[in-house]
Amino acid sequence: MAGKSVFHSEVVRRAQQGDEKARNDILEALNQLLRAFFIKRIGLKPEVDDLVQNTLLRVHRGLADLKDQSSLKAFAMKAALFELQDLYRGRYSAKEMLYDPDHSPEQRTSDGPAPRQLDLEKALQALSPKARRIIELREFGYRYEEIAEMIGSTEAAIKMQVKRAFEKLRGLLVILLGLLLAWS
Repeated sequence: MAGKSVFHSEVVRRAQQGDEKARNDILEALNQLLRAFFIKRIGLKPEVDDLVQNTLLRVHRGLADLKDQSSLKAFAMKAALFELQDLYRGRYSAKEMLYDPDHSPEQRTSDGPAPRQLDLEKALQALSPKARRIIELREFGYRYEEIAEMIGSTEAAIKMQVKRAFEKLRGLLVILLGLLLAWS
C-alpha cells in the first residue's frame, strides 16, 4: 500500500469486502481527520469524542452501501456535518434539569395563585402508547433508524408516526391554548 492513500478506491473496496486491516486503516485515518474537523468548529470540548465516535459509526454502517469508493472521504465529511447539526440542535446537551439542592423543585417562589399552564403530559396521553414512546425516544436524542430497531419497525414508518403525532399534538395544543386565552 506504499504511496496509496487509505481513501484510495482500492483500499475502500477491500474494506467493503471484509478486509479488517483496510477498514481499520480507513477508520483510524478518519478518526484523526474528524477530530481536527470538530475541534476547529467547536473547540476542545468533551462533545468532540462523541461526535467523532458517532460519525465513525455512521461511516462504518454505510460503508457496505457506498457505491462510489472514491467518495468515501466526502461521505464521511457529510456524516460529520450531520453530527455537527445534531449538536447544534441540542442532541448532545444534558436532558436533565438540575436544581439547587437547598430548594425542592416543587417549592414555589411566589405566594400568588398558580398561573394557568398547558399540561403537556395530559396532551401526550392523547397519543397511542407506541406514538408516545417514539416521541419520548426522539426527545432523548435517538435517530429514526435507532428507534425503528427498538420498536421493530421501519425508519419510514417511524417518521410517519412522528409526523402524525405532532399533527395531533398541534391540534390539541391549539384548542387548549384557545381555552386558556378565553379564560384569561
